[in-house]
Amino acid sequence: MSFLLKRFAFYLVTAWAAVTINFLVPRLIPGDPVQALITKQRGQMTTEAVRSLYVLFGLDKNESLAEQYVHYLGQLLRGDLGLSFTFFPSPVADVIGTGLPWTVGLVGITTVIGFAIGTAAGTVAGWRRGSWADALIPITTFLSSIPYFWLGLVAIALLTGPASFFPAGGAYETGLVPGWDWEFVGSVLRHSLLPAVTILISSVSGWILSMRNMMVTVSSEDYVTVAHAKGLSERRVMVAYAARNALLPNVSGFALALGFIVGGTLLVEIVFSYPGLGLQLFQAVGAKDYPLMQGIFLIITLSVLLANLLADVAYLALDPRTRREG
Repeated sequence: MSFLLKRFAFYLVTAWAAVTINFLVPRLIPGDPVQALITKQRGQMTTEAVRSLYVLFGLDKNESLAEQYVHYLGQLLRGDLGLSFTFFPSPVADVIGTGLPWTVGLVGITTVIGFAIGTAAGTVAGWRRGSWADALIPITTFLSSIPYFWLGLVAIALLTGPASFFPAGGAYETGLVPGWDWEFVGSVLRHSLLPAVTILISSVSGWILSMRNMMVTVSSEDYVTVAHAKGLSERRVMVAYAARNALLPNVSGFALALGFIVGGTLLVEIVFSYPGLGLQLFQAVGAKDYPLMQGIFLIITLSVLLANLLADVAYLALDPRTRREG
């Protein structure tokens, strides 16, 4: 319990530091976001209207930086991430809410599936080293080194076209009304196939490699030899003794992968014009939409911290030494 409390305190301080940096960065970089918005809107505004915009975006020049920071923290506690410049006057929370389900649906599901398949395949390959499974290792090494977006570009060039089953981009057919009917769900699944496969190919290969290498290491440990000497079945020794300990490094990697789900696989979403947070972040950077960038960065940071906290809980369950140290 003390171990978890220490970790929770650490993540709490880290979250505060992330929030503080998120507040300071837009205020320290060159340029004036409010003036950029006025220029983009091409409207004539009175001095009072311009000042109202500064107040609205938390950039009131009559307030000190400390006062702005206090107001910013108050906004976050209320769940207010500000207003988006690009989608003005829509709140940032509403904009993120439109992209988050698409990213979680695509990247989240593929991350979990990739981890499960890669870990299982790596366990078998590492346990039965020297068998035919080792012949696949050079292939997985090659695939894990290929960027997601490059696979996406190749998939679009080879598999899409006027008569192809696979769409080149988007999340569903133009003209469809989002809903839980079969036509819309089928369109969503068809549009997600190519980006999902490109993510899976690279991610599965990485999980296979890391798990296989750890299985090779732990299979020569004394506790595995003792388990064999007790007459336990091969399957039980592989899963309950070798794989359980070999899994620990993968748990940390999986936690990070889960945390970055909300950020999406940025370039994959751009390549396939998939309307997730990755594409929104790209659009926000191009439009200098600081509130939207802040909101997405904050969501990503907090998600990574939460995922790492869950990984620490998993460590407690998988590794008894952690409980003794706590």
